[in-house]
Parts: sequence; C-alpha cells; structure tokens
Amino acid sequence: MKTDDLVTLLAQDAAPVPAAAASRRLWLALVCSLPLSLLIMQAGYGMRGDLWRVMALPMLWVKLAVSLCVAAAGLLMVRRLASPGVGPGRAGWLAVVAVGLLWALAVWRWIDMPQTVRMPALMGQTWRTCVVNIGLIGLPVFVAAFWMLRGMAATRPRRAGAAAGLLAGGAGATVYALHCPELTAPFLATWYVLGMLLPVAAGAVLGPRLLRW
Repeated sequence: MKTDDLVTLLAQDAAPVPAAAASRRLWLALVCSLPLSLLIMQAGYGMRGDLWRVMALPMLWVKLAVSLCVAAAGLLMVRRLASPGVGPGRAGWLAVVAVGLLWALAVWRWIDMPQTVRMPALMGQTWRTCVVNIGLIGLPVFVAAFWMLRGMAATRPRRAGAAAGLLAGGAGATVYALHCPELTAPFLATWYVLGMLLPVAAGAVLGPRLLRW
C-alpha cells in the first residue's frame, strides 16, 4: 500500500475535536478536584474560627488575590497547552505580576517594621509546614489537571506539566488561606510563594514522563 493511500484510509473516519472539548474537560477536572482539596483542608486543619472577623483585614484579601491570580494563570496556560502546537501565551504574566506586587509589599513592610519584629513576621507560626500544606491541599487539582492534559494533545509536556502545577499551587494556596493564620507580607512572599512553586517544579519534572504521546 502506498503512503498516500494509507494516509487517506486512516483519515476516512477522522472527525474534528470539538473546540470546547479542552475547556469542558478542564472544568470537569476542577469540579471533581476542588471539593477534595476543601475536604483535605477541613479534615486535616479546619477552617479558622475567626474567619469572619479577619475578613475585615486587607492582608487576607491580598493573600487570596495573589493565590487566585496564580491559579487563574495556571488555568489559562493549561487550557492553551492542552492543544497541539499552542504555547502558554501571556497568562503567566498574571502570576508574575501578582507575586511581584506581593514581594514589593513585603520589602516595603520589612523596611518599615522595627528590627525586633522582622524575623517573627518572616517566620510566623507555621513556616515549617506551610509549603507542604499548600502542596498537599493542591494535590487533587494537580492530579486532575494531569488527567485533563493526558486526554488532550499537549505537545509541550514540560510546560504543560508546570502549568498544571501552577494551577494546583494557586488553588492549594487559596484553599489553605481559609485555615492559615499568617497575614504578614514577608511570610506570604516567602512561604506561600514557595508552596505554590513546589507543584510547578513537580509538574515540570513529571510532564515529560506522564504527558508524552
């Protein structure tokens, strides 16, 4: 059989993939995984009892805004990278700008605060567990994002895996914020950012192995 005939035969029953297939699969992954992340947070740590009171504090909203921006950037990048030949686009800048603003705020607060309170503001009460907790709570989203990508046609597996990690890190940090008592900018700029970067690094390592065609 000639090559042209073989290609024609293979293409006879081919049908185009619906344009919204990636979006539907991604939202399905989130709908299934986010409740699991909330369950891990509630069962393992519990929502902070004074959440309604601290909602009046600006730093709570800063913490949530940064983590949501990181998650949104990851979401947009995963959606793009699920399609063959498509790059991550400019969505990553959303995470870069959000983290950059948090770091600028942390530096300003560090310079402005007395030297005696600098280390307590940086280390907080939970620096030993914060990074791991964010990664653990974001794990269901991490797995679901990889499931979504494996069912699509990502041609940049390392970048796709890193984007899945970015989505998971942002989602994990957002959910963990409902428990975490830390509200100082130096702490958030250090430990929260590291917690969100951990899944990114894991995704970049696992992407070429798990997302290869």
